[in-house]
Amino acid sequence: MSSRNDSSEIGTIATGNASGSTPYIGRFAPSPTGPLHFGSLLAAVASFLEARHRGGQWLLRVEDIDPPREQPGATDDILRVLENYGFEWDGPISYQSTSQDAHVDAIQSLKDAGKAYPCGCSRRDLAAVPRGPLGVIYPGTCRNGCVASDFALRVLTDDIPVGFDDQLQGSQVQRLESESGDFIILRRDGLIAYQLAVVVDDNLQGITHVLRGVDLMDSTPRQVWLQQLLGYSTPEYCHIPVAINERGQKLSKSHGAKGVAIDQAETNLVSALEMLGQRPPRDLRSAPLSEVWQWAQEHWDVNVLVGQTEISTETSPMAEAENGLS
Repeated sequence: MSSRNDSSEIGTIATGNASGSTPYIGRFAPSPTGPLHFGSLLAAVASFLEARHRGGQWLLRVEDIDPPREQPGATDDILRVLENYGFEWDGPISYQSTSQDAHVDAIQSLKDAGKAYPCGCSRRDLAAVPRGPLGVIYPGTCRNGCVASDFALRVLTDDIPVGFDDQLQGSQVQRLESESGDFIILRRDGLIAYQLAVVVDDNLQGITHVLRGVDLMDSTPRQVWLQQLLGYSTPEYCHIPVAINERGQKLSKSHGAKGVAIDQAETNLVSALEMLGQRPPRDLRSAPLSEVWQWAQEHWDVNVLVGQTEISTETSPMAEAENGLS
């Protein structure tokens, strides 16, 4: 394997826990719900290069907590691509599913503090409820009690502004109760919700910096809220633009984005650098993989992406979908 070796107060705007004296610890956390597509490759490249640029660590975590959505063999395929493309992560690969005890402890802590409650509302019950960027804005139906025997757990929110300063996208603020509502931390089927799991695992691994796609930015205030409730530090956040196809759709598994070819590492890495605004020389496409990475690390500058939320891949074959729908 390609391993190299071995708080804000509630109601305030989180500024992160990182400083010039704090070691940089970043991560890449793919979900094994399909192959590694070009959009995910952009996030991997950017997070890896930013960590190396800052002289920090880059951890690899497989977010395998949603078995119904996972594809057999996807984890091995993703790791094989990352290794073949020359990524070097620090320490052993971690698997989110092994942190279940910590997830359960965090939920119990929220319940003990009176910050989480059971909710028996079905999708049909919430069909007429207003929606926001993250879906249904939960109206608090079960805040005062739930008689259902089959239920999820939600975390309480309020309307005091919660936010963070993003390295590329600037100040971001949400009033969770009115813009999102109390959100699920334990699903009705007994599975841990993503928002809770990612917060707990980032804390367990000591993550100081999170660099990922801007499509996850609207979820970040929820995560900051959980960090505050649980007494965790808040990482620095950097949300890079997402790759879109000619229809304006984010490159994703749900839109049929195909996996990157395992035998085209140099070409695809150079394409990723171009999409990330790094201006690699033309002859880098024919250079050995080690030289591609050397150039990338010597020239990396994430700040060329300031304020940018989309990267068009209209002219790139990587925008093609497996199902023929671009």
